[in-house]
Amino acid sequence: MTQYETAVARYFEAWNATGPEARAKAVAAAWTEDGGYTDPLAEARGHEQLAAVIAGAQEQFPGHEFRLTGAVDGHHAMARFSWELVATADGSAPVAATDVITLAEDGRIRFVLGFLDRVPTTG
Repeated sequence: MTQYETAVARYFEAWNATGPEARAKAVAAAWTEDGGYTDPLAEARGHEQLAAVIAGAQEQFPGHEFRLTGAVDGHHAMARFSWELVATADGSAPVAATDVITLAEDGRIRFVLGFLDRVPTTG
């Protein structure tokens, strides 16, 4: 597994971790202490805020898990990958996105820049 694939695997472990303690541990393993995340709907900096954003997504989409779609593409200290938020009951995926990450020297994520490719419509 490359350093990029390892970082992305830890990223998904964090997004799929349930319960405050497991989530906090997974966030700390995936991100640097001052790590950040931003997409069109959320912005977070530091482990506490990152865990809160993840908890919020899990509350909004119960019974779903984040899954990698395709390969991780990386160079230097950056990587990009796509993912879907998949319902475990029926396999539907209401959310899809492409993320770009920057890595720290220790292989943890410094920053995530997310682009939402598909989101549920309301109304």
